[in-house]
Amino acid sequence: MHKLEGLKVWTKAMKVAEEIYVLSSGFPPAEKYGLTSQIRRSAISVASNIAEGAGRNTKGEFRNFLSIASGSSYELFTQLTLAYKLKLTSENLVQPILDEVVEIQKMNYSLIKSLM
Repeated sequence: MHKLEGLKVWTKAMKVAEEIYVLSSGFPPAEKYGLTSQIRRSAISVASNIAEGAGRNTKGEFRNFLSIASGSSYELFTQLTLAYKLKLTSENLVQPILDEVVEIQKMNYSLIKSLM
């Protein structure tokens, strides 16, 4: 088991999840059950899977959940890009979050490699 608060990737993923909630609150009401819901679930999934993996007993289990978190981070990146292309948000709002998602992907990959 790993101390969750000591995992920088989890801390950053939690920050991004908060930012996603703020960003998506400005999406049109028609997107409430569409992209707004999906983008929030993806963001939550990244942090949640890191947390669940940290609570497991073996490195293999932890790696598995980190792998799921990685997939969710790519899903989140895609959804943020789509939100921008659909003009649901502006570049100056979405680009810093996209940059953070890429950083999470790199941190997560490094953590997976360190557990091998």
